[in-house]
This record gives sequence, C-alpha cells and structure tokens, in this order.
Amino acid sequence: MKKMTYADSGVDIKEKEQAIETLLSSINFKRTGIGKPLGGHYAGMIEFDKYALVLCTDGVGSKVKIASVMKKWDTVGIDCIAMNVNDAICVGAEPLAFVDYLAVDDPNPEMTKEIGKGLAAGAKLANISIIGGETADLPEIINGFDLAGTCLAYVKKKNIVLGEKIIPGDAIIGLESSGVHSNGYTLVRKVVEINTLSYLDLFPKGFYPGKTIGEVLLTPTRIYVREIVDLLKKVKVHGLAHITGSGLRNLPRLKHTVKYVIDEPISPPQIFTFLQKYGNIDDKEMYQTFNMGMGFSVVVAQDDVKETLKNLKKSSNAKAKVVGHIEKGKGVEVPSLNLLYEDHKKR
Repeated sequence: MKKMTYADSGVDIKEKEQAIETLLSSINFKRTGIGKPLGGHYAGMIEFDKYALVLCTDGVGSKVKIASVMKKWDTVGIDCIAMNVNDAICVGAEPLAFVDYLAVDDPNPEMTKEIGKGLAAGAKLANISIIGGETADLPEIINGFDLAGTCLAYVKKKNIVLGEKIIPGDAIIGLESSGVHSNGYTLVRKVVEINTLSYLDLFPKGFYPGKTIGEVLLTPTRIYVREIVDLLKKVKVHGLAHITGSGLRNLPRLKHTVKYVIDEPISPPQIFTFLQKYGNIDDKEMYQTFNMGMGFSVVVAQDDVKETLKNLKKSSNAKAKVVGHIEKGKGVEVPSLNLLYEDHKKR
C-alpha cells in the first residue's frame, strides 16, 4: 500500500498556510484606543484597561461526520468547547463565556438536543457560561451539520504568556491527550475508507477489544482549563501550547528563535498505532498531523519542573511528564524517531 499523507486525503498543510497568509494580507485595519489589538498566537487579545480580553474561534471539523454515522451526537459539543478554551489558555487567560454556531441541512430535534448535552458538559468542565449562539438552516450549503464556536477569556496584561521568556535550557512538560481529539479526521476517515471498514465495526484483533471504531474515534477532546488556570497562579510559566492540527509543529508558534527537542515523547495511545498501521503512514506524517498522545504542553524553567509536575498531578486527570527541553536553533526535533521539523508560521 502507498504511504498515506494528510495531503493525499485532501488537506494540504502547506497550501493551508499559504491561504492563511493571503487572507491576513488583506486585513489591515486596527482599532486604536480602548479595545486596540495586543497580538497573540493561539488566541487574539485586545486591551481593556488593566486587562486583555481574549477571543478565539474554532470548530469540531469532519469528526461530526462520524457522529452522524454513529447517531451519537452527545460528545461533539465537548469537542467544540475544548478546541476553543484550550486555545484561549495558551496566552495565560481564563475562559469566561462561549457562543456556538450550528449549521444544519435539516433541523433534527434529537440531534440538536444531544449536541446541546455535549455543549453543557463541556461548559461545566471548562467552567464557562454559554451566553448565546446561532443555528442556521442551510440545506443548499451544508451536508449534515457543522459545529463551531467562539470563546471569550481574560487575563491581566502583566500576566500574559506569549512565549517570549522561553530560553535554551527550559523544560517542556507534556499532558496526555484523550485520543485523536478533533484534528486530522479527514485522514482518519480515509484510513477507515480504504480498508473497507465501518465505524460500526469492532476494531481488528489487537486494538480495543469489544469497542467499535466509531466509539473510540468519538472520544471527546480533553479540556485542560482547570489545571492550567491553577498552575498559572503558582508557577511562572514561560509558554503554553495546545497540540492540535500540525502536531508538534505547533510548538514554534510560541517562539520561533529556539529549538524544541522532544527526547522523551509520551507513548501514543493505541488509536494512533491503528491509524499508522492501517494507513501505512510514516512517523513524520503522524507527528505533524496528530497530537500523538500529547494534547497540551507547558514550558517552564528547570527550577520550576518539580513544582509544575506536583501541581499538574494534583489538579489534572491527564498524566504529565517532562517530554523535552529547549535548545539553541529553530524548529522541532524528536531524536528517537530521527524527526526534524522546520519552523513555520501559523495563524
């Protein structure tokens, strides 16, 4: 079988980056006075007196297609909340409120009720209020449904974390993911398709005994809000990264002038072993498409590693460990797998 890539499945990362650059080149106006932009990476910020108000937006992606096949819609709302709040905390902010956007081809009360359950569960996990939203009936545009949302968060300007304090010698701590989360599902679905498998099928021998493929793939994205907000009160964090689409290539978004060396990566859950084997996907493609077991990472000074791990262990359901360190240079390296990713800029 030919080695599969994300681009072959229909999503070209480089093409996406170029498209984003051209989009941003057309957006030039910036407000002055109260509400002026303060920059950001995973989330954008505006000035609001001594605070920065933080905004970010994201969706669940093509994972919703699996939910519709399984007729199980009660977890995608958690994904929608997670993809947003996990981005918001990357600038040191605490999420406050959320609005959702649901586009459907045909309103289905059973489906919308279950989506609402997931949104409510995600809001509770993230300690936020859902203060509004929009449901659009778009039969000529949407095939099935699409779910997205926007998060509002806040941080005192003096406490903003953007990664500029990261220096060689700092430690990289990884928090485990719950699975695939909500990225790379175009490739995931292609792997299932080319092997003539169904989401209703039980996994092949050796993977998740007694569970269906769809059941595991619908595992909701882990929400890291409570442990990170708590950690920020106790440790001087240098950088925070949500490991989403593009995998490890997300790390240089924090600071482009250092190298991120992952010399003790978290062992990937079985779902990634399944995808790699049945898709004949090489390590480089896997680690630049999926989170590979590390859903979030924290960069701190070596002197703060012990305290950071102590706090994360106390406040998080996700296991945490030191996965690497910062060196002089650029890009991301995984020595044990002989992987090196050049730096790239991403919105």
